[in-house]
Amino acid sequence: MKMTKKYKKLNEEFNVSDDVIKPEIIEPETSSEIEIKDHTSSSMKDVEKDYEYTRGNLYSLIEKGQEAINGILELAQETEQARAYEVAGQLIKNVADATDKLMELQKKLKEVEEEKQIKGPSTVNNALFVGSTAELAKMLKTGLNEENK
Repeated sequence: MKMTKKYKKLNEEFNVSDDVIKPEIIEPETSSEIEIKDHTSSSMKDVEKDYEYTRGNLYSLIEKGQEAINGILELAQETEQARAYEVAGQLIKNVADATDKLMELQKKLKEVEEEKQIKGPSTVNNALFVGSTAELAKMLKTGLNEENK
C-alpha cells in the first residue's frame, strides 16, 4: 500500500508506524463458559437488603422518637404548658406509627418469602393439534386401538 506524502507526515507527527494492524478475531464463548445469572436469587437478595435497611431506619426513628418523648414530657411537666403536652402527644403518635410500620414490614417480608416458596419451579406442557375434527377423531381412535392391543 502506497502512502501519500500527507499521510506520512501525519504518521510522523503522531509517531505511528506505517504497518497495517490486523484486527484480532475473538472467538465466541462456549455454552460451558457462559455464566447464567439467577435473577430470582438476586431480587431476593435485594429484598432482604432493603428489608434490613428499612428495619434499621425504623429502629433508629423509634429510638430517637422515644428520646424526644422523654425530653418533651420533662419540659411539659416543668413548664405545665398545654402546647408542650400537645407536642408530646404528637410525638407519641408518631412513634406508635413507626412501630406499626415495623410490624407491617415484617408481614410484607413474610408474604414475599411465602410467595417465593409457593411459586417454585413450574413446567407447563401444552400440546397443540392442527387439523380437522375428523383427523383428530381418527388419531384418537388409532391411539386407543394401539393401547388396547
